[in-house]
Amino acid sequence: MQKSLSLQKILTAIIFMVCLCVNAQEPYSTNKYIDKADLLTAKNLDSAIYYLKKGIDYYSTEKDTINLINSLCQLSALYDNVLDYGKSYDGYWDALILADLSNDNISKARIYQELGWLYNSYRREEESLHYFNRSLKLKKKLVEQKKISRDYLVSNYFAIVNCYRVNNDLIMTRVYLDSCQLALNKIDPDKKSYYLESEKAYYNAVVGRDYDGALNKLNEAKAFFQTKNPSYLTVIYFLIGKVNELKGNFDKSVNHYKESLKFSEMYNKHLGYKQFNYEALSELHYNEGNYKEAFHFKNKAQELNEKIFGRRSKNNKHLFEIKDRYRLQKEKEKALLKEARIEKLENQKRIGFLQNILMGVVVVFLLMYGILFFRNLRRKHKLEKEKTNEVMKLKNRELTASALQLIEKEKFIVKLKESISKSETIDERAIHNMITGFQNSPGGNWKEFEARFTSVNQSFYDKIRNKYPNLGQTDLKLCALVKLGFSSKEMASLLGITIESAHTSRYRLRKKLKLKKGMNLVDFMATI
Repeated sequence: MQKSLSLQKILTAIIFMVCLCVNAQEPYSTNKYIDKADLLTAKNLDSAIYYLKKGIDYYSTEKDTINLINSLCQLSALYDNVLDYGKSYDGYWDALILADLSNDNISKARIYQELGWLYNSYRREEESLHYFNRSLKLKKKLVEQKKISRDYLVSNYFAIVNCYRVNNDLIMTRVYLDSCQLALNKIDPDKKSYYLESEKAYYNAVVGRDYDGALNKLNEAKAFFQTKNPSYLTVIYFLIGKVNELKGNFDKSVNHYKESLKFSEMYNKHLGYKQFNYEALSELHYNEGNYKEAFHFKNKAQELNEKIFGRRSKNNKHLFEIKDRYRLQKEKEKALLKEARIEKLENQKRIGFLQNILMGVVVVFLLMYGILFFRNLRRKHKLEKEKTNEVMKLKNRELTASALQLIEKEKFIVKLKESISKSETIDERAIHNMITGFQNSPGGNWKEFEARFTSVNQSFYDKIRNKYPNLGQTDLKLCALVKLGFSSKEMASLLGITIESAHTSRYRLRKKLKLKKGMNLVDFMATI
């Protein structure tokens, strides 16, 4: 009985693996190579493999990652069905590396689940659950993002049910069967899955001993799969045979086991069930006392087991020496990334050094340009200032000459007046009136001088008025004459006052300007 339960667990794994394979294809559209392989799988397995490999080569050349991953998964699933687990394993890892590099989370979720089944075939339950759960976590996220439908969660729940069933954890098996049903109910409360119903029936037969109820549900599933997926009848007939065996119907059980063998050979799929059918038939015939038939099927079971997991089997190598190619690839990528990062940092360091040198050169250039620019600006300003001073000096010399001419004119008129006054033959009164009109007044001479002085020294009066607002009009006249370097005598003549008055005016001006003793008035005016 214990051996029978062990066989039952293995069978459950195969059931759910098949369910997974059916559901996992839905997110992908097929291509001509996959379609051709599907038509040939039952008739000519080698031809089916040939077309899938041809598709892999084609999509590799075309760099069509989605179709390449799909073709790799299809070929791996085919190898899995025909018990070539080593090649199946390698194909899934190649697909996973591609999916990871292309950030294809839908493919990654699919491959994680396939790898879970594969590890389960190697009796490595811990790794199997690890990948099933990784797939489930990723699919839940994809469902939230509305990238896949909730249907794809069901296959994951099937996978986890299988793992717990193999480990005889019936409590967790029941939990995940309920999770499957809840997932289906969220899609459509009336939706029915014959994969799930078959599993429930098998569970109820083993745990609840509801053999008749289980057989009714399994016969319903058989009618469904006869039209929808005949190759899956390999699984259904085996489950019916197992339930009949539990019920005690040995003849019916034998017939159904043989039917299961017939369908597995007919469709070249689910060949793992051949092992379970051989073992079940051997045990049944042994219990019936038919030792010849028992030995025959036992021998077939051992031959198949040796072929799959024997010392000379390729699968045995993978069983004991599973190469974690994905992990090694990731470690290699990390090493390459580390090297690239170090090289990048070194390049950045070199670039930074060159940038600093360039920045230094630019700064030095800008400093030199700034120094030359300001030096040139100062020089230009100095030349303009010198030119302005030269012009001012020239203008002031012209102005001084004009003022001196006025003074000379005044002197001339005075002498002429004296000469006429001494003459007896000239009408003194008439000449005097003429000279007076010609002479005009000293104020008139000043107005002419002031106008010319102001045009040359426009800012002089503004500056001195702002600095010394208490200066009167006479004081301003004195300031202008002092700036031009006139003596007191020349000032007196130009202003029409005595020399003493000119000296007095200069003295008062010094007081108003608050000049210290010893400070030259002419030098002071030159600074304004």
